[in-house]
Amino acid sequence: MELDRRIAVVVGGNFVAVAARMSLVTFLGIYFVREVGIPVAFVGLAFLVENLMRGLFSPLFGALSDRVGRRTPLLAGLIGNALVLPCFLLIEGPVSLIAWSLALGLAAAVQMPAGGALLVDLAPPERRQTVLAINYTAISAGYTLGVAPGGFIAEQGYGLLAAASSAGYAAVAVFFARALRGPLPRERVQADRSFVRHTFGAARDRVFLGFAVLAFVFPFTMGLLAFVSPLYAADSGVGEGMIGLILAANGVITAALAVPVAARIEKRGPFHLLGPSGAIVAVSLACFALVPGAAWGLLAGMLIITAAELVFSSAVPTAVARLAPAGERGAYQGAWTLVQSLGMGSAFLGSGLLRDLIGWRSAWLLFAALAAAVAFGLLATRKRFLQVSDARGNARQGI
Repeated sequence: MELDRRIAVVVGGNFVAVAARMSLVTFLGIYFVREVGIPVAFVGLAFLVENLMRGLFSPLFGALSDRVGRRTPLLAGLIGNALVLPCFLLIEGPVSLIAWSLALGLAAAVQMPAGGALLVDLAPPERRQTVLAINYTAISAGYTLGVAPGGFIAEQGYGLLAAASSAGYAAVAVFFARALRGPLPRERVQADRSFVRHTFGAARDRVFLGFAVLAFVFPFTMGLLAFVSPLYAADSGVGEGMIGLILAANGVITAALAVPVAARIEKRGPFHLLGPSGAIVAVSLACFALVPGAAWGLLAGMLIITAAELVFSSAVPTAVARLAPAGERGAYQGAWTLVQSLGMGSAFLGSGLLRDLIGWRSAWLLFAALAAAVAFGLLATRKRFLQVSDARGNARQGI
């Protein structure tokens, strides 16, 4: 089946937006600590605040996109990012840093659930996992290609980097405004459903909450890999150059294989392989603790976890889309954005506390044990999730 051309528009825009964001955000910690003189711990707190702001407001704006359409919230979020991001140049201390973090989180909360729901709207049900894998590949590539030139631009001046990042978001907003004109597909919201009940419907859905509790391990794991593993490796004596090479290898493999893997497994449905993915996560985290030599442990863990990431990166958002009742896709995407934000944001905080209390080795083994327990839970409940998703899909189609 031929895919809607607008899918390519959304994926291409996401690629540019991620590149624009990561070219700047990756280096902001250095700027805030060295240029502004804000303590490292407070900078970490500000990034957590941004994640929480994005997560808490995503259900609200996701539900709004169900009612007014995806285009308006999506464009508003992109323009908001273009305006807020360069304002980091105005930060003079902790108070202004928190204010900026709150504004940045709010802009992302407007954009992210509407963009995710639009992709699902445009994709045929039987091709959603492949489409989301294509989008994940574009995001991975945008991250990789955005960080490299961002470092060189930062050396020339953070003002120039701010302008480049803002221009990237503005360009995507103009591109979407022109390329996504006309009616866009979306499901009709129940006429008797109040906006408040619509917004918080996922929070009262026991099936979705059960899935979210189990699937929380996946964004938490990504937080461990992106933010915690470099600190662990550096504490263990691994040089920054080697750390960068190992992390880059994970990104390259994921970008190369995400689409073909998703195309081969999507006939089985998104719930089928999430349990095995959790088991692979457990093995990879155990490698950090058990493989002799921190560099070898990091390399082994990263290579092993790539196999899980290739599955859960597209299977989890597809599962969320299938669990959403008719007309509530944006609200459920927003609810999952909240779970993602909490997972990514809490990884550094939780691991930092455990590092000081029990040490790195014990912390990694604890995380591995939790992932193994989640894997068992996903295996035990996948039939239940499949039954509910099929029933809601049939209701959505009027069967």
